[in-house]
Amino acid sequence: MPKRTRAGALTALVAAVLAAGTALAAAPAGATTKTSAPKFLSASQLPPHPSSSWTAGKVTDGVPDEFQYCLGEALLAYDSRYRAFHTDLDTGARQLNVVVGSTAKAKALATRLNKAFRNCATRIAVSDPETKAEYRNYGTLPVEEGARVHGLHTVTSWGAMDIRLLSVGRDGRTVTVVEWSQMGAFKDAPVKAFKKTTTTAVNKLH
Repeated sequence: MPKRTRAGALTALVAAVLAAGTALAAAPAGATTKTSAPKFLSASQLPPHPSSSWTAGKVTDGVPDEFQYCLGEALLAYDSRYRAFHTDLDTGARQLNVVVGSTAKAKALATRLNKAFRNCATRIAVSDPETKAEYRNYGTLPVEEGARVHGLHTVTSWGAMDIRLLSVGRDGRTVTVVEWSQMGAFKDAPVKAFKKTTTTAVNKLH
């Protein structure tokens, strides 16, 4: 190849590399494209309510208020997004998705979230003598890197009763937390349907 032709080819190659570098530098750090962003549940994928349909809210940055007491500290260092759902009655649900830097970090976060919710009944008993709390472990689900399902029942001294189901699942670098809650006791919790919802939520992450 003539010297002038080789020089011209080298110049073109350098220009292409610089252009590619400029494009990468212009993209915000940690930017997520629409195709790679983890998807959220739709209203129709939640446990069916016997007398009311579900309504899905917008996907929002942050952590829902309902997660703050049991899970807030475990989520402080992460950027997260969530969607809230409601019925016309007292039943509500929430899903939160967190994408972290590596699968190891995601595994550690999932472990911490499971531990935090498992210990939440004890925290409630210590911090609020007027409220009794009972925890139940509903086991794991064989979906992607796994999911665990929990239950928490609270009763106040003035008679208010609430039941919550919460699951933590993981797919690669993404952790999802799904919660269902309403007034009632453990017998009122749709555990089987909630496990199906959790499996769907984890499968939608990729």
